[in-house]
Amino acid sequence: MAPLKENLQLEEPLLKDSVVHRGDQIVDIKGTPTPITKNCTGSWKACKFILVTECFEELAYYGIQFNLVTFLKTILQESNVSAARNYTNWQGTCYIAPLVGAIVADSYLGRYLTTLAFFLVYLLGMAAMSISASFPAACTGLDCLHQEASSSSSSQSATFFLGLYMMAIGAGGIKPCVSSFGADQFDDGVPAERLKKSSFFNWFFFSIYIGSFVSGTVVVWVQDHCGWVIGLWIPTLFIALAIGSFLLGSTSYRVQKPLGSPLARVSQVVVAAFLKRNVRLPRDASLLYELPEDASMADDNTKKLQHTPVLSFLDKAAVISSAEKLYSDPWRICTVTQVEELKIVIGMLPIWATGIVFFSVLAQFSSTFLEQGRMMDTSVGVFSIPPASLASFDAVSVILFLPVYDRVLIPAARRFTGNERGFSELQRFGIGLFLSVLVMAAAAVVETRRLALDRMAAAPMCILWQIPQYLLVGASVVFACVGQSEFFYNEAPESMRSLCSALGLLTVSLGSYLSSLVVTVVSGVTTRGGEPGWIPDNLNEGHLDRFFWFIAALSSLNLVVFVCCAKRYKCKNVS
Repeated sequence: MAPLKENLQLEEPLLKDSVVHRGDQIVDIKGTPTPITKNCTGSWKACKFILVTECFEELAYYGIQFNLVTFLKTILQESNVSAARNYTNWQGTCYIAPLVGAIVADSYLGRYLTTLAFFLVYLLGMAAMSISASFPAACTGLDCLHQEASSSSSSQSATFFLGLYMMAIGAGGIKPCVSSFGADQFDDGVPAERLKKSSFFNWFFFSIYIGSFVSGTVVVWVQDHCGWVIGLWIPTLFIALAIGSFLLGSTSYRVQKPLGSPLARVSQVVVAAFLKRNVRLPRDASLLYELPEDASMADDNTKKLQHTPVLSFLDKAAVISSAEKLYSDPWRICTVTQVEELKIVIGMLPIWATGIVFFSVLAQFSSTFLEQGRMMDTSVGVFSIPPASLASFDAVSVILFLPVYDRVLIPAARRFTGNERGFSELQRFGIGLFLSVLVMAAAAVVETRRLALDRMAAAPMCILWQIPQYLLVGASVVFACVGQSEFFYNEAPESMRSLCSALGLLTVSLGSYLSSLVVTVVSGVTTRGGEPGWIPDNLNEGHLDRFFWFIAALSSLNLVVFVCCAKRYKCKNVS
């Protein structure tokens, strides 16, 4: 009995003779159960293809993101406010689409096929944007300095925005699948693989920022100096390479079959609890409905969760009535495990909400930070640095710090915290939120000094003064983004991992929309009475520094809320 209870703790049990093994659900690409192909699939032999795929995909993604505001302003002739709003709305869409990808993956196709399907949409969108740059109305590279600015044709705008939002759907659809698919390659029941899985999240973000660094330096330079036609076809090429890399690793993957709709499981609990709202709960929680201890969980392939006393109204969904026929109606009676899954998701929501303000800060480094950089001296010796290239220092910070964090800081932290991961997911996220406050404070100090120099008619401030705020962005990503990804994967119920990963990504979307809303409101309030406002087209006439201080204050309040929520959060308890 003891070995059986131990096996029940495994996330992906691989022992063929285990009562609760998921060999029928975890298979290789040919459909062979992983207990048979364990030594030939999964772990780093599979993840190396996933990491390369992610690197190529992010190179393409950031090749658009870093210079999107520049394209909107120079080619489509949009204002600062309009370009910033369109940028954040597009980025927001990129992180709403993961909900679609998660539902498709969990309910119908699985993560492997879902990733391939959305990659094809991604590729078509990139191709459409590249074609739009070839329209006669588009001036490119240095030609823009010699041609009279004119409004782009409606056909060019339509083609570009069609491609832009196809790319958003494709990029968003694969986001909750690729990281979770990579984590699926490791067996939590094997201590060595469990530690490798924790390390995987670090190297996954390392791959993201290798792509980001190449985009922020090489691709942005090509777009600024060689034109938008070649500048957009390069990211398109790398999406094709990403698809090729993903397919090359197919024979080494452990593929999880769809486990059923997570939305249906959640809805069943809500409906059952409502229908039995007048039923009295038993004092003994063991009287609530649950599968027998010796029963296989093969029907839904989830681990049993222990009952918790919180949100007791939902427990009514598991109250057993006298009518035996109810046992066959999942909309009238649910297991304790199913009820606890919903409780877990609800319990994560306060932590989830604090990520929204954090990502509203990150939205600045490709919008208002870029506009700030354009007002500074971009000449460094004989070189001229494109403002968008400064974002590469964010990537440099992540690339340099992540290996140090994984190989040096984590082993050292283990000795002090007793946590095998060094820091818990919530500790890591909290450190990232604190660093986000410093990001905005640094940006505000730089802008205050830049404005002072301009109003004294002094020489413009060198753009290299933006480096500290970009480095702090990278440091906050290492802690907050990686910690958040681990939190939503590890704490999520097994049947809802893709959905919870998508919910984590949704904070990026909502953060972008919050940033867009704040920019719009601040612009509207500060331009009353004919004033230029805090963020005018000519930033020398405004007060971007005050906007940065406002976001810093908002981030500080968010950090306080997070600390309160983290102290009250209870980790899930598996039977």
